[in-house]
Amino acid sequence: MYDDVPAPAPTGALGLVPPPDLVARVAANVARVRERIARAATDAGRDPASVRLLVATKTQPADVVLAAVAAGVDLVGENRVQELVAKAPALQDAVASGRLRTHLIGHLQSNKVNAVVGLASCVETVDSLGLAQRLSRRAETVDTDLEVMVQVNVSGEASKTGIEPDRAADLALAVAALPRIHLVGFMTIGARTTDDTTVRRGFACLRDLRDDVRGGTSGTSGARELSMGMSGDLELAVGEGATIVRVGTAIFGDRT
Repeated sequence: MYDDVPAPAPTGALGLVPPPDLVARVAANVARVRERIARAATDAGRDPASVRLLVATKTQPADVVLAAVAAGVDLVGENRVQELVAKAPALQDAVASGRLRTHLIGHLQSNKVNAVVGLASCVETVDSLGLAQRLSRRAETVDTDLEVMVQVNVSGEASKTGIEPDRAADLALAVAALPRIHLVGFMTIGARTTDDTTVRRGFACLRDLRDDVRGGTSGTSGARELSMGMSGDLELAVGEGATIVRVGTAIFGDRT
């Protein structure tokens, strides 16, 4: 197998049902985040329905994720392949019924590609052609299609993964040409600063990159998504055109 990635358990192995009080707490927090998104979109002259909420479930157990689904969440994101695999059995019914889609939003190591394809509906963190090619080959092998985004490091911070902005367009074009891979957009993590102008500049950079790529070579017109903005800066991201915001802390609280 693949390092420390466990094999998926049999279908229905967990059979978890989240308690009503947990569902109520998560639902209240989800509602508050959706209100923030709607306000930010309205302030920017955008339709609030044009921005989707992705609930980031890093370190959250499967019953908490199911509580989010019960609260109406239809898109979740996992940072770690191990967690994606471990929670898959509990989420299988929600995924199979079309009520839930799961994105991988954390860095993906090449040796864990096989574990991801078939579980994640989208990998948001493609930052090299080599990784995209591995995903493509695996998708061909298991006869499936996979959505991907190109992750761009708009802040230039060494602590963040992602390709440099001036190389991102070429990578996007190469990724879009691969079989069984569908380039649907771009992803970034905002600059770690309290300077809103700097944060917004990074988000605007990603938006401009997306627009340039979509307006160029054929095969990239479907790359419309901008996955950017988290609990602390989602309003800035929505103001610059985010179509997906990734929120965890504002819904589940600080991770311990």
